[in-house]
Amino acid sequence: MPDRDVRPVRVRLLEAAARLLADEGPRALTTRRLASEVGASTMVVYHHFGGMPELVRAVIVEGFARLAEHMAAVPRTADPVADLGRLALAYRANARANPHLYAVMFGGVPLDGQAPPAEEPVAGRAASGAGTFGVETFAAETFGVLVEAAARAMDAGRLRRDDPEHVSAQLWSAVHGFVMLELAGQFTGGAETVLTSMLVNLGVGLGDAPDAAARSLRAALDTPAP
Repeated sequence: MPDRDVRPVRVRLLEAAARLLADEGPRALTTRRLASEVGASTMVVYHHFGGMPELVRAVIVEGFARLAEHMAAVPRTADPVADLGRLALAYRANARANPHLYAVMFGGVPLDGQAPPAEEPVAGRAASGAGTFGVETFAAETFGVLVEAAARAMDAGRLRRDDPEHVSAQLWSAVHGFVMLELAGQFTGGAETVLTSMLVNLGVGLGDAPDAAARSLRAALDTPAP
């Protein structure tokens, strides 16, 4: 007999909703279907989320919350370029661990009529029953970790001076593109080589010395992803 899922019902609802959206599309996400997926009543769905738009918003918030946890677990070291590499690896690890949430949070799933409501004012903003902030807050916090590491790499003379936010956007775009292709099964082999080469080339393109970039990435790879 399989082990009983003892996680909070709210977490199981969020993961089931993400799976339905990613695998079957928004038409599959009904209150009755979702309740059936977790073995609960339809009233449980309304109790936790109020309605489908709020549920979809909570799915996106949960996805960013898990990404934020992965990236926050990356240690800050004396090598900021290695830290950037570790952040990229943590980003990938989160996506591989939570592929359905990842697909929903970054718009990989057309939501049609299930679009989440507009962002609430920052004051008092919270996700339903989660005690966490909204989508934009988590996205900004996650991006902020990357910006801080990029700024430290510039201060250390490893990357040429530029707007840290612009540099971070370039790094995020490259890693996100790799992850999306990997999750879609586009790499039949050699994904690790593609990723490591891409990260070294990015570092060199942003001003780092080739040997230094390669050393920092090796150091990043020697640290298990959170």
